[in-house]
Amino acid sequence: MAEFYMRHIVAKAGLSDSIYVESAATSREEIGNDTHYGTKQKLDEMGIPYTRRKARQVTVDDYHNFDYLIIMDENNGRNLKRIIGDDLDSKVFKAMSFVGESRDVKDPWYTGNFDETYDDVSRSCDALLALIKEKI
Repeated sequence: MAEFYMRHIVAKAGLSDSIYVESAATSREEIGNDTHYGTKQKLDEMGIPYTRRKARQVTVDDYHNFDYLIIMDENNGRNLKRIIGDDLDSKVFKAMSFVGESRDVKDPWYTGNFDETYDDVSRSCDALLALIKEKI
């Protein structure tokens, strides 16, 4: 959800040539899977375009190739640390930190509440894009 929402607002801002957005799993559970149908329904409802994709796992190279690695929850953080080691370049951020909150984004896979997740994702992505725009 966050990948497609972020791509959408980056495109609306005319920054698709400057900002590259991609998502990757911190665990192996969803590798190869397409976006969850509930996420697609919410994106359709909100008019956010998406494409078919196959989930992949984050790599050490991602840490070196991206400026920001955004985690949705503490579990993502623990998994990511196992993969990349310590965040020596301060690139890892919890999504809700961009709106001044320390809590996790609730995973709709468990909660079934795609509206709540969309609200968190949209708020945090909007704030992240505002931060990035200040730096470019």
